[in-house]
Amino acid sequence: MEKVRIYEIPKCRMVSSKCGMFGDGKLEKFDQWFSKLPKSMFPKDFLFFDKKKEGFVWYHMYEENMNVPDDFDLIEFQGGLYAVASGIDGENNTRAIQTIKHFIKNSDCFIEDESRQYLGNVITPPAAEKVMGFVQMDYYVPIKSK
Repeated sequence: MEKVRIYEIPKCRMVSSKCGMFGDGKLEKFDQWFSKLPKSMFPKDFLFFDKKKEGFVWYHMYEENMNVPDDFDLIEFQGGLYAVASGIDGENNTRAIQTIKHFIKNSDCFIEDESRQYLGNVITPPAAEKVMGFVQMDYYVPIKSK
């Protein structure tokens, strides 16, 4: 259990990049926009792969009076519980996801919530990335009570 954490993302509004692929400019534009926002202790952006549209969608938690470019959407994010484990960004995430799924399977409390998307976000600050030479990624699997 020490490898899996349980987080709750609150119901909130999120800024959405809309669906795109790295290299088409859409996600890069989103990255440029939110990278200029004030940093907090924890990342407020979440990336996922939309299987239906076959592309990535990037979210960032919306805050009142945030200047959101017209290229992006504001969406209502339902929030909920997530089982979370870390891996290295850019590497195969199978081990992290299997660790989470093993935790869920052996849990007396939770089952996977298949109605919501898996999410991910980079958790390593730039100063640590510079020293380590890589960044860590948190992988979020949606869960709900049994």
